Amino acid sequence: MAIVGPNGCGKSTLLRCVARLHQPRSGKVFAGGSDIWELRQRDAAHRIALLPQAPQAPEAVTVAGLVRYGRHPHQGLFRQWSREDEEAVTRALEATGTTGLADRRLDQLSGGQRQRCWLAMALAQETPIVLLDEPTSALDIGHAVEVLDLVREVAAQGRTIVMVVHDLAGAARYADTLVAMRAGRIIASGPPREIVDADLVRELYGIEAEILTATSDGTPVVVPTVSAPPVAV
Repeated sequence: MAIVGPNGCGKSTLLRCVARLHQPRSGKVFAGGSDIWELRQRDAAHRIALLPQAPQAPEAVTVAGLVRYGRHPHQGLFRQWSREDEEAVTRALEATGTTGLADRRLDQLSGGQRQRCWLAMALAQETPIVLLDEPTSALDIGHAVEVLDLVREVAAQGRTIVMVVHDLAGAARYADTLVAMRAGRIIASGPPREIVDADLVRELYGIEAEILTATSDGTPVVVPTVSAPPVAV
């Protein structure tokens, strides 16, 4: 699932409500049939993992060290680091293609590599639901596609992925369901092929656009209408 909409419409706030970081003033959030605000924080963390938009890592942390932080909700006074934790870290590294980076420092990697490592940390938490707040922000198109391909692979393995993205075209290409928000409200939701049209683009972003269809898979492609004349070079 991808949440789209203009800046300041409440996308990240919605994600934080689902992650139990921001309590809603009304309504309830359920995960696995339970109201998350009636769960202990540790129990909620066993169900939902969140990768925020601009995560901060400890100085000089290695990739393996970072991914191990994903196991924190599974630790406790009577449960220390175990083989199960180590195996979860190994699985997360393998799933994100970062095993070869395990001993590297995070701050020495490229943006795309770092994002895959952060995703590995979230996967190591081994929750059925993973929330991603703008996982492709600050990435060039090549690295963005790489990360979204990886997210799609994770979803295909049975996890529920909910991500906030700015790129409507990318969201339509990779998400099974789109949730469109404006001014704190959901104005449309459903499969991209059913809800992405010129009216939705106009309502979300205030621009005119032509909606084409990708010949490869039928994905809607948004082409903004250029109102200004071309500039001679």
